[in-house]
Amino acid sequence: MGIGVGTWLVTVGLVLALLAVDLVVAALRPHRVGFAEAIAWSVGYILVAVAFGVWLLLAHGGEFGAEYFAGYIVEKSLSVDNLFVFVIIMTTFAVPEEHQHKVLTFGIVLALVMRGIFIALGATLLSLFSFMFLLFGLLLIYTGVQLFRHRDADPDIEHNLVVRTARRVLPVSDAYDGGKLTTRVAGRRAVTPLVVVLVAIGGVDLLFALDSIPAVFGVTEEPYIVFAANAFALLGLRALYFLVKGLLDRLVYLSAGLAVILAFIGVKLILHWAHVDIDARVPEIATPVSLVVIIGVLAVVTVASLVKTRRDPGAKAHPGSLRASGDSDREDL
Repeated sequence: MGIGVGTWLVTVGLVLALLAVDLVVAALRPHRVGFAEAIAWSVGYILVAVAFGVWLLLAHGGEFGAEYFAGYIVEKSLSVDNLFVFVIIMTTFAVPEEHQHKVLTFGIVLALVMRGIFIALGATLLSLFSFMFLLFGLLLIYTGVQLFRHRDADPDIEHNLVVRTARRVLPVSDAYDGGKLTTRVAGRRAVTPLVVVLVAIGGVDLLFALDSIPAVFGVTEEPYIVFAANAFALLGLRALYFLVKGLLDRLVYLSAGLAVILAFIGVKLILHWAHVDIDARVPEIATPVSLVVIIGVLAVVTVASLVKTRRDPGAKAHPGSLRASGDSDREDL
């Protein structure tokens, strides 16, 4: 693409500026985010993401523009699955509503940092070793199959290895102390449950980064587009949480749809590897085809979910898991 240092700096600066707004709002005005406010923030972030995509399309051509929008849709759909787990974490630890904004903003910051590291690492590996396309493809197919097999499972946050370790290592108080991370119990310094919540969110971010980065590299090989698609999808995650947390239970087929999308992108990566390293006659899946498939799958699972919950009001969605709920370790979030 020929993206210069100046363009990178402007893009990172825009992302940091939008992130700073979230941080300032969370720090200065902790409050329960209402439906109207959540809509306003969500629409604003989507418009920013679309405007960026239009600029990219006009400045660098339709192919790169299509890759960005495909990557953005993939990351946005995966972020909705993140929201399932975030809701479970907030519920499990009974996080007060006025502090959920702060927790989500922390999660977004940490997710951006982790994804930045994985993007740099992934881009380096792909440029040095073309067989990484094969490994990424196999990883996504495995993830898709496991997610489909356990699509009706919920993660066990309390028994997660990271959370158990945090509770074992740190003295944790029984109650929240406003928005503080530490408090005093019987004259001794202890961390509040808010710290354990942040640890759980960090574990979620790490696991989702391991899946989402190979997925978006299956759509584009451009690190700049990978970063932009991830950043703009994550920036809207905080507002999206408050907008759709009451509707998440109705998306009963979302995990199955995401499993299909991950497996599809995995096949796309393997075909690309075979085309480059084995035989140029091996067909590749074009970006416009990927875009149509991804949007089509999401549309089908959304409509099917709404029809299902209308006919069966007792049906409830689950975020899915990479392990069966009966596994002894239960270390997946």
